[in-house]
Amino acid sequence: MNWRIKENKTIQEEVYMADLSPGPALYVLPRKGFNKKYAIISTQFGSIDNCFYLKQNGKERITVPDGVAHFLEHKLFDNEEGNVFDRFAEYGASPNAFTTFTHTTYLFSCTEYFSENLQLLLDFVQSPYFTEESVAKEQGIIQQEILMYQDNPDWKVFFNLLGALYQEHPVRKDIAGNVESISQITKDVLYSCYNTFYHPSNMAIFVTGDLSPGQVLQQVEEDLQRRAVTDTKEIERCYPSENASIKERKVAQELSISQPVINIGFKDTYAYLRGRELLFRDLVTELLLEMIFSKSEPLYTRLYEEGLIDERFNAGFVAECSYGYTILGGKTKDPNLLHQRILEGIERIKKEGLRKDSFERHRRKMQGEFLKSFNALEFIANNFLAYRFRGIDFFEIVDVLETITFEDLEKRLHEHLTEAMHASSIIYPVDSM
Repeated sequence: MNWRIKENKTIQEEVYMADLSPGPALYVLPRKGFNKKYAIISTQFGSIDNCFYLKQNGKERITVPDGVAHFLEHKLFDNEEGNVFDRFAEYGASPNAFTTFTHTTYLFSCTEYFSENLQLLLDFVQSPYFTEESVAKEQGIIQQEILMYQDNPDWKVFFNLLGALYQEHPVRKDIAGNVESISQITKDVLYSCYNTFYHPSNMAIFVTGDLSPGQVLQQVEEDLQRRAVTDTKEIERCYPSENASIKERKVAQELSISQPVINIGFKDTYAYLRGRELLFRDLVTELLLEMIFSKSEPLYTRLYEEGLIDERFNAGFVAECSYGYTILGGKTKDPNLLHQRILEGIERIKKEGLRKDSFERHRRKMQGEFLKSFNALEFIANNFLAYRFRGIDFFEIVDVLETITFEDLEKRLHEHLTEAMHASSIIYPVDSM
């Protein structure tokens, strides 16, 4: 197997790429002189993938309970040989995993025994072991985790907002599922989803550190060969048709907190985007939000001086293939007044126009922050694969930023940040509504 080397002269980085057959895709980013080594393996299976078609033997539609992807993440760490965390500890490694709406990732970092830790990662992710007894035990653990998050104001304000923005799309549902859906997950459901989404053709590996790409490739190839993996499986995800409008304008809830929390969201209108087009939309929107809500801009200053926000106020855009939204907010003494001021501020900017000097300044800032982030191995690896699953070359971000024009920002301002496509979610202290 020969490497393909992807080089970006703008950011002065190169990554070694190999498309193994029938998978997974392998990426190695050498970092000479780095003591730390980092590896991840990701599968394109997230919480929104609860309905899919298998094209083998016809076209069978399969629907599974909410929370299966997260449940699988938990269960893979517990197999016939015991708890995987203990075995990583023997080699001085720090393992972890996380499940998002769109993918599940397993990872470790270490300074020594890299090949041993990489083999352990490959082994446990590709060695499922589920019994009815272990599944029942895990159901109780995850149900308690779900109940715990019901009292987390940041978690609840976020998912309440998604529930207000989206009418049908599964992004409106908690990544972990709910108590009822978890009770419906069985050993057979887990094996069915594992055999579908954990096929190597649906996975990718990213490794970075002071490593030899050739040695990493040899180890992964040998591991793949001894597993005798079957041919690639075609997976067709089936998401419900999402209405272009929001579900409800406002949702509010009370929890035991000292200060209200608000999230304001703007739902994007595309049905499906991928690749460079999605990346361009992502960067244009992030740049627009920087020009409106960053600490150096007048709107932020006014809100801060009025005591409606603090330094933890944030704004960002999420751009996935089948959904996208802007979300902003934080803690505030008066969520309704803050909501009003933000909408008024956006309308004022629409009337007065964006400033060209602000555009150039924030574009340079975004480019600089992106380049600076390449000092963090975790940032590179996690984002490289997350973007890859959306058909995006992570190394092209700086180059695509250069193609954005001031007119692109003005157009995006008027089409995206509209009152008709926005909703708010507020968590109040108990007895204050």
